[in-house]
Amino acid sequence: MRTICLYFQVHQPFRFRRYRFFDIGNDHYYYDDYSNESILNKVAQKSYLPANALMLDLIKKHKGKFKIAYSISGIAMDQFRLYAPEVLESFKKLADTGHVEFLAETYAHSLCSLKGEEEFQRQVKAHGELIKENFGQEPKVFRNTELIYSDEIGSMVAAMGYKAMLTEGAKHVLGWKSPNYLYCNAINPKLKLLLKNFKLSDDIAFRFSNKGWPEYPLTAEKYVSWLNQAPDNEEVINLFMDYETFGEHQWKETGIFDFLKILPQTVFKQSPFTFSTPSEVASKLQVVSAVNVPHPISWADEERDLTAWLGNELQNEAFNKLYSLGDKVYASGDDALRQDYTYLQVSDHFYYMSTKFFSDGEVHSYFNPYDTPYDAFINYMNVLSDFEIRVNASVRYDADDQLARLSKIIKEKDEQLEKLEKRLANEVAEIPAKVPAKKAPATTKKAPATAKKKSSTTKKS
Repeated sequence: MRTICLYFQVHQPFRFRRYRFFDIGNDHYYYDDYSNESILNKVAQKSYLPANALMLDLIKKHKGKFKIAYSISGIAMDQFRLYAPEVLESFKKLADTGHVEFLAETYAHSLCSLKGEEEFQRQVKAHGELIKENFGQEPKVFRNTELIYSDEIGSMVAAMGYKAMLTEGAKHVLGWKSPNYLYCNAINPKLKLLLKNFKLSDDIAFRFSNKGWPEYPLTAEKYVSWLNQAPDNEEVINLFMDYETFGEHQWKETGIFDFLKILPQTVFKQSPFTFSTPSEVASKLQVVSAVNVPHPISWADEERDLTAWLGNELQNEAFNKLYSLGDKVYASGDDALRQDYTYLQVSDHFYYMSTKFFSDGEVHSYFNPYDTPYDAFINYMNVLSDFEIRVNASVRYDADDQLARLSKIIKEKDEQLEKLEKRLANEVAEIPAKVPAKKAPATTKKAPATAKKKSSTTKKS
């Protein structure tokens, strides 16, 4: 079996408005509704809707032989419902074909897998329920935010019952090994790993319209010839990319939709490859070995690490401060606080604070609403400061309510105990009267004295 696994990430963050220092404690609404709606509708018209229409046509044209997979963040789906319900409907049509797989991920497209299992499980569960509600699928394969993965994270994912996970085929992890095989987690081998072929993926996602690229222009025939160059024993080529590649990152005028339109038929005619979903790859192929990833990797930037989100002091301060509030947020029982806490976790907020100006500066400036990383940090920390005030106030009031309830319970118990003590005292006092006097044996000489004492007692009562 030689197959291609096409997977697309779909995500848009809830962007914050310019939140000033003097707003702290006075205005608790953080979101830039105009930017969120306008950007989502722009991307929907340029990318999501035409790409979904094309994917649906390809699935029908090739009678199910063309298969794809998506992970759509809960944050993106929230915005679809608010601003572009037609996008959500178009994804449902794809789901109805039976040839599209929807993967699990964190609801907030967050970095919570780096902060502990409890919040990670909570978000993954919430996202899985959302996917089932909208697309009728229970995800079997997991895709973490930005393909972030480590042995420990993979072990947590396996414990949640997922059979496979997607991540980056990073050179510093694989060494001489090829990403074109099925691997497994080093701690729990039950979790299978699909590794992104970053060269062939990035040829489409980043280099397609680059006129300075030696291989420009990229045609379907040329691309399939590269696929055919893979050794015969390499079983799967995982092409993972942002869905915005089609129409947004690579505009329609570049010919990206025309390329996608003829790619499947070119694959079928000029290569031995088929198309498979991640679940099918995990089920049909055999694991060749485990992959050891002691330190987290991602698909971002040249380093393929976490420095895009946690590479400087600004990012780490904001990140640690946010997650220090988690226990209080859930102790408060306040749904509004929980929702804001979820939206504060979106990884994009930390990405905007990146100071990686050199090798990947252009990538980090894309759709960034801030002029500098320092503006992003100040704005986020202002929001977080107001959020912390609300959290502390809610938890304090909640603690007062609990104390009042406990005081009431103790008072009721004291009253009940007092009643029981009185009842017990009365019953003890009545015991001698209820016990019949015993007759002394006739042969006992001291019987009269004993009888007299009992008689006296009976008389007294």
